[in-house]
Amino acid sequence: MIHSTAIVETDNIGEGTQIWRWTHVCKGARIGKNCKIGAGVYIGPGVLIGAECKVQNNVFIPSGVQIGNNVFIGPHTVFTNVKRPNPKHPATAYVKTWVFDEAVIGANCTIVCGVTIQCRAFVGAGSVVTKDVLTDTTVVGNPARIKGGKA
Repeated sequence: MIHSTAIVETDNIGEGTQIWRWTHVCKGARIGKNCKIGAGVYIGPGVLIGAECKVQNNVFIPSGVQIGNNVFIGPHTVFTNVKRPNPKHPATAYVKTWVFDEAVIGANCTIVCGVTIQCRAFVGAGSVVTKDVLTDTTVVGNPARIKGGKA
């Protein structure tokens, strides 16, 4: 199901995936099967999203981001892809960011480019992730710091 107001510039959408209103999926993006992509989401060129993911409303995922399977991304989360943006010298390459299987990212998070969020990691709402988050680890705050062990 692709809502009539969504702009989808790729054919690489898995079976059973739902894309809601006012969402923009750019050319070259790939989304796995049975995903739910909320309203007002931006998915940039070359972004990879695995199967069974849920991307809540108003999430920004630019080029350079790869997301595994069964990942939850809360509303209003923003990923970046350039360490030092400069309008006079636009980036020619993007810094990669990886989110691995079964990770959970809460609402209103900022994920700074170049980090890895490993399997089953949990990022609390409102966190700013500036460093890698290890498997089964919970992080919260600005900057995000380890809160406890198992997510």
